[in-house]
Amino acid sequence: MRSLLVLLTASLFTLNAMAKIHTETIDYTSDGVALQGYLAYDDSQTGPRPGVLICHEWWGLNDYPKHRAEQLAQLGYVAFCLDMYGKGVVATTMDDAKAQVGKLYGNRALVRSRAQAGLDILKKQKNVDPEKIAAIGYCFGGMCALELARSGADVKGTVTFHGALNTPNPADAKNIKGKVLVLHGGDDPNVKPEEVAAFEQEMRDAKVDWQLVAYGNTVHAFTNPAAGNDPSKGMAYNADSDRRSWDAMKTFFNEVLK
Repeated sequence: MRSLLVLLTASLFTLNAMAKIHTETIDYTSDGVALQGYLAYDDSQTGPRPGVLICHEWWGLNDYPKHRAEQLAQLGYVAFCLDMYGKGVVATTMDDAKAQVGKLYGNRALVRSRAQAGLDILKKQKNVDPEKIAAIGYCFGGMCALELARSGADVKGTVTFHGALNTPNPADAKNIKGKVLVLHGGDDPNVKPEEVAAFEQEMRDAKVDWQLVAYGNTVHAFTNPAAGNDPSKGMAYNADSDRRSWDAMKTFFNEVLK
């Protein structure tokens, strides 16, 4: 038995050593704007596999969503971080981020167009099963992922992490084709209870298969260590909520992408 255990352990180490996460940038355009996304997958696997579209925070396509793409690749998905702002446009200050977000929050048609362009790139990848696609989003990206779903995009599931839930077009929820999972900070001052309540009613009215998990003692940006550790500022990392929400996403994907 001991020899068998040693052999199995050695085999696992060998498999892990063989796994290699391939990453690359992909240039594309939407509405005449040059964009650049980030693709990640395990190139030790063969054949088509489910794809996950990642919508970045208000900072833009920086290292954080890229790290999440690599984590998803390790789970066996092909992950693609879309670009909502434009090639090379990454905010480094709050004012920069507000300026970039301001261009999009008031133009949901543009949000949907940019998100769809990213989805199209993901579906074109030769190692992606185009029938098994999910979209996730963080903060501002949560709004983008939800707007993509509200547009009627062919995604099996949508997940938001501390995402904005509001929309000027709640009736469009009738177009949602897949299931929805919202992972929310229960004390998030940026997504107020009335916004949460309006979202829940929107989902009920459209008869969407939806879930909303609220994590206690948790504020905005709870999955990102760069948010700091002072909840009184309204944004702070919470290791427990980060872990729990990631596990909830994995369970959800096991259901919708099986």
